Amino acid sequence: MNVLLMPFLYFPEDKSEYIPAAISFFFFMILLVITFMWIRRNSKKQEEETRELEERILRERREAREKQDF
Repeated sequence: MNVLLMPFLYFPEDKSEYIPAAISFFFFMILLVITFMWIRRNSKKQEEETRELEERILRERREAREKQDF
């Protein structure tokens, strides 16, 4: 009967055993949030740099085309 009840699950009688798991969970959750915010900030910065580069390339092409027409 114990095999059918998923013996790999462990629910301790002493609930104080949950404390280290909760602490590590919150620690890694905070690291996850910080990492996510860092990635978003970095991505936004790279997007802005790419936009500026694209505008500069388009402007140079436009100027080269205008010089070529005259």
